[in-house]
Amino acid sequence: MTVIARIDLSSDDAPVPPDAVPDRLSNMAVVRRLRDDWGLQDITVTEHHGGMNSRTWYVEGRATRLVAKAVPSATQPSFSGGLRVAALVEAAAIPAGAPVPTRDGRLIVTVDEHALALLSYVPGEPLVGTSVEDRRLIGLVLARVHRATVGADHLDADRFHWLDPAADHLAVRAWIRPAVVGALARYEALVPGTLTSGLLHTDPAPEAFRLDGETGRCGLIDWDRALVGPLLYDLASAVLYVGGPERGGPLVEAYVVEGVMDRSEVERGLIPMLTFRWAVQADYFARRLATNDLTGITGPEDNDKGIEDARRELAIAQAG
Repeated sequence: MTVIARIDLSSDDAPVPPDAVPDRLSNMAVVRRLRDDWGLQDITVTEHHGGMNSRTWYVEGRATRLVAKAVPSATQPSFSGGLRVAALVEAAAIPAGAPVPTRDGRLIVTVDEHALALLSYVPGEPLVGTSVEDRRLIGLVLARVHRATVGADHLDADRFHWLDPAADHLAVRAWIRPAVVGALARYEALVPGTLTSGLLHTDPAPEAFRLDGETGRCGLIDWDRALVGPLLYDLASAVLYVGGPERGGPLVEAYVVEGVMDRSEVERGLIPMLTFRWAVQADYFARRLATNDLTGITGPEDNDKGIEDARRELAIAQAG
C-alpha cells in the first residue's frame, strides 16, 4: 500500500489561494504516477516547499530515498536537458540528483499539465555561503563540475543567452530596459567568442551545494536545463549569491586554482559578467511582476525585493 504522510496540501479539495498558480498539481496524482510508472510501493511522500519554478516531494521507503520533481509542461524540453546534464555530472562522481528512469526507460512522465521526474537523493546539508570554508568549497565543486561537462555539446543544449532588450515585460519599471541594454553592451565588449564555454548550471546558489558530513562529498543539485555558454556566467552567479566580489574572493581563488579557465579571463571578465547576471535577475523579476507570478514565494513583496536588489546593483555598476 502507498502511504502518504506529512503533505501540507493534504486534500485535493483544499481551497486554493486566489493568487496561487492555476495549474496546481495534485499530490495524489504524483503518488499514483510514482506507483504506476516507477513501481514504487510502501512509500512516504512529503511535499517540499523549496522552489520558485518547480515543485518537489521527498519520496522515502524502507530502502529508498528519492526526490520527485515537477515543472509546468511548457518547460519540459529545458527540464529534460537538465536531467541529462545531471546524469553527466553524476557520471563524473559528483552527486547531482541524476534522474531515475521509469520501468519502461522514460525520464519524464506527464501529469496534470506538468512534467514529472524522479531523481536520486543527494545526501547532506545545503551550504550557506557565509563562511570562508563554504565559499571555497563552492568554488572547488563548481570548477570540477565545469571540467566534467566542458565539450559535452552533444546534449542538444540551448545556447547562451536569452535576454531580449525589446521584451514587453521590461516596461514594468522605467529603469529596467536601459539597465539591461547597458549590461548587454558590457557583455558584448568581452567578445563572447573568446570566453571559455561549456555546460552551465545557471543558478549555483549555496543551497544547491549539498555537503555530506559523513563522507565529505559535496554535490550540486537543481539542474533545470542544458545550456552552453561562458563558464564565467556560473562563476559570477556564485559570487553574486555569496555577497559579491568583496566576499567572493575565496570562492574565485578556489575555482581558478582548478585550472578550468585562465586567471586572466576571470580578472577581465568577472565584473562585466556579474553586471550581466544582475540584468538577468532584473529580467526574471520583471517577468514575474508583469504576470503577477507568485510561484514559490509568500507574496508580491518578494518579487519587489528581487527587482529592487537588481536595480541597486545595476545602478552601482553604471556609476562605476
